Amino acid sequence: MSMTFTGEVKSGMLVLHLEGDLVGAEKTVPLLDSVAQAIGQQVLTCVLEISQLRYLNSAGVGVLITILTKFRNKGGEVFLMNPSESVKKLLVTTKLNAIFQTVQTEADALSKTVR
Repeated sequence: MSMTFTGEVKSGMLVLHLEGDLVGAEKTVPLLDSVAQAIGQQVLTCVLEISQLRYLNSAGVGVLITILTKFRNKGGEVFLMNPSESVKKLLVTTKLNAIFQTVQTEADALSKTVR
């Protein structure tokens, strides 16, 4: 199952809902385009809602790091919301849990956002 996503800007944050398998490749181009577009509109916070993300490989991890780098380069932040158990395990194994902040709700991300 390939990855699908929906995205919207609300409360000054880009909220992206990812579903399926994040395995890099050309499927992520529209995702990265929407990130670049939001940053171009001065949106500096991104919430990746990943409770429906079933699988993540090294290329998928690369995509997450690319998104994080784009936002942090502009002084922004990326939050992972509700990672599934398998994704949580991968974040711990790869030590990415030390790089990404995890939140339960969009409100949590808003409260941690520096304005």
